[in-house]
Amino acid sequence: MLREVGGPGQRRLNAARVLVVGAGGLGVPVLMYLAAAGVGHIQVIDDDVVSRSNLQRQVMYRDEDIGQLKVDVAARFVNAQNPHVHITPLAARFDAHSGPPLLAGVDLVIDGCDDFTTRQAVNAAAVGAGVPLLSGAITQWEGQISLYDPVRGAPCYQCLFDREPAQGLAPSCAEAGVMGALPGVVGAMMAGEAIKELTGAGRGLRGRLLMHDALWGEGREIKVVRRQGCKVCGHIQTAHV
Repeated sequence: MLREVGGPGQRRLNAARVLVVGAGGLGVPVLMYLAAAGVGHIQVIDDDVVSRSNLQRQVMYRDEDIGQLKVDVAARFVNAQNPHVHITPLAARFDAHSGPPLLAGVDLVIDGCDDFTTRQAVNAAAVGAGVPLLSGAITQWEGQISLYDPVRGAPCYQCLFDREPAQGLAPSCAEAGVMGALPGVVGAMMAGEAIKELTGAGRGLRGRLLMHDALWGEGREIKVVRRQGCKVCGHIQTAHV
């Protein structure tokens, strides 16, 4: 029904192949909304199991799922929600060895993981494959999203975050806490950006870092650019698109 999507856009969603890294706070709403939108092929990689502390914010999971692999529970949920979606659960950690082969034929990588080392590995794999990377992060009351895509002029993740934050500067949700609804808000925004990217609708987040402050009900945007000499994407030539 949306004129910016229409039948052609829905067909593009159905034909799309997406890799979701992380089935936690951000990955859960991303998976739910991509499946509901009819994204045809989804891979999800995560080696974690459901714990009771997850239930406050990862609303796909139930008390009865505690101890089960998140990717297996997520696959069952997606199959029940939309049986026309092909979802492949991968119970593993994304790293420099396991990750790159997963990007073959993928249209978009969505990163919702919660540690810097994995984010770096996902970024390097996406740059190497020339695949856009939609990445989000949350902590306490704040979240941020950007679309990293040096092939098309945007910076890569490493351009912005070259070094691991000092101890205590970027604590995980487990360490610092998180307002339960925040992952749903930011994850739904990521799903919306993914749908736009896959259908060509609207204006995406290439070259823009979008930040959401739930405590004060504020949003702001920062223009971001490629960093000359970036050790990950510095050799990439921007395509004329």
